[in-house]
Order: sequence, then structure tokens, then C-alpha cells
Amino acid sequence: DARSNLYNLIDQTASSHETVIIKGKRNNEVLISESDWGAINEKLYLVSVKGMKESIAEGMSTDIDDCAEDLDW
Repeated sequence: DARSNLYNLIDQTASSHETVIIKGKRNNEVLISESDWGAINEKLYLVSVKGMKESIAEGMSTDIDDCAEDLDW
């Protein structure tokens, strides 16, 4: 079914951001939108950087009024 509906599956995956499991005779595959794949890779990179997870958690818990208005970069 996936082969005959591939373009519809691609459109559906891109618009819904839900993965599609394609079951084959020898293997199963996952269809995922390119933007979601990029987001997954970005998250994997960020959590691989030592201390990044803690830094993000600290930033999320910081009140917006305590943030600098002028950035040094």
C-alpha cells in the first residue's frame, strides 16, 4: 500500500508531523518529515554537548525580567 500511496504519505507526514511505519516483508521502515528529522538531529546534538541540558533547564526556569536585554554577541 505504501508504494502506491507514497506521495500521499509524504504529504500526510509533512503536514501532520506524525511518523508512518511502513511494514515490509524483510524490514520495517519509518517515514518522517524532513523538518522533524532535522529537529531530532538538533536535539540529539544539543543533549550530546556537556552541560547543555542543565543550561537549557536553568534558562527555562529563569524569569524573563532577569534576562539581559542587551546581548554581548
